[in-house]
Amino acid sequence: MPILKHADRLRIDLPRPSLHTLGTAARWWVTAVVGAQAAAIATVMIVDAVRKRRDPPSGEFPHTAPLTLPVAESEVTTYTYGADVFDAMLASIRGATRTIYFETYIWKADEVGQQFKDELVAAARRGVEVFIAVDSFGNLVVDPRFKRLPTLATLHVLYFPLLRPGMLTLNMRKTGRDHRKLLIVDDRTGYVGGYNIGSLYRTQWRDTHVRVEGPAVCELQNAFVDFWNDHRHGRHPEIPDTGARSWDPRVRAAQNAPNRLLFPVRGLYLEAIDRAAHHIYITQGYFIPDREILTALIAAARRGVDVRVLIPEVSNHVLADWAARSYYTQLLEAGVTLWLFQGAMVHAKTMTVDGRWSTIGTANVDRLSMTGNFEVNLELYDDGLGAQMERIFATDLTNARELTLAEWRSRRIVGRVLEYVLKPLGPLL
Repeated sequence: MPILKHADRLRIDLPRPSLHTLGTAARWWVTAVVGAQAAAIATVMIVDAVRKRRDPPSGEFPHTAPLTLPVAESEVTTYTYGADVFDAMLASIRGATRTIYFETYIWKADEVGQQFKDELVAAARRGVEVFIAVDSFGNLVVDPRFKRLPTLATLHVLYFPLLRPGMLTLNMRKTGRDHRKLLIVDDRTGYVGGYNIGSLYRTQWRDTHVRVEGPAVCELQNAFVDFWNDHRHGRHPEIPDTGARSWDPRVRAAQNAPNRLLFPVRGLYLEAIDRAAHHIYITQGYFIPDREILTALIAAARRGVDVRVLIPEVSNHVLADWAARSYYTQLLEAGVTLWLFQGAMVHAKTMTVDGRWSTIGTANVDRLSMTGNFEVNLELYDDGLGAQMERIFATDLTNARELTLAEWRSRRIVGRVLEYVLKPLGPLL
């Protein structure tokens, strides 16, 4: 009998898995992951629905009165209450004599929505050239009858398409929603911010919008003209691109444009966070930072910057809330403070840094806004406006509670599991 070598005695020939076996295992793994996520989604949505029926949001909150300040030879007015900004916008539309550029993500078929519809049609009937851009996905559940507008030579309507080819071909240039909210009247008055159009937003949501009057309006006008000319169809007239009549770097509009592979809003957030020396105050309806923004915020807090993030205790998108929770531990351990707005949805998209730099616009701190959707944010360098944004933030904090690290660490194991399962959905929300 031959003597086996030591290596031969220890060698065990294991069967190699076939491609079929590996494929089967992969399918089971994907099925298990998807099943777990589906179960988690169902769980949090059911619990959220029950909670909201038992304890509906009051819709009551403190807000800061509108204030107009000079900024770079223009005037900028901040609004934190829907009734105030809607009244101002409707008054501007009524006073229009030449052009109206109106763009929105959501336009509800309710009392406020009808007011805007009536005034825009009335302006077109009196000879004002009215251009309207509306996102189809954002208005998917709106009554189709509300979307019907009269055929007028001065009324031009562009519905941004519901289905976009890039969703199937993975072509980023042909993806994204029109998430912007703009109104520009007669090239002299412009509005931008987080407010969609509807009665709910008039009194029950806390949001931030600004009105710009003066030379800086060209920043917002250019944003609308670029979008319209890029996406119009043959029946839509081209809007002349007149460029900036004057240009001041203290007020700039940053446009995220997937069709051009441009995402400057994310860049301005990162640059401002990186430069911060004293404090950063962020207000967001949906806060799901990507790796770079998360890292920048943590680095700022660790170098001694007072970083505060104000978000809703419970937003209108419960899945976004749960996706955001997976980042809380890192933020809180680094010294970032999280403040949870009470009793109402805070939907603002703002940040102010060191009392001198601010941004107000349409982009959330999440992947869809930062590198997916069409967005526009104003970037403003002004001490007076910075002080006003800090006053607004201080008012909001009177209606918020701080989430401490001790409280967060004591959360239930079920919540931790749901956070882990739902975290991969963050980039999709």
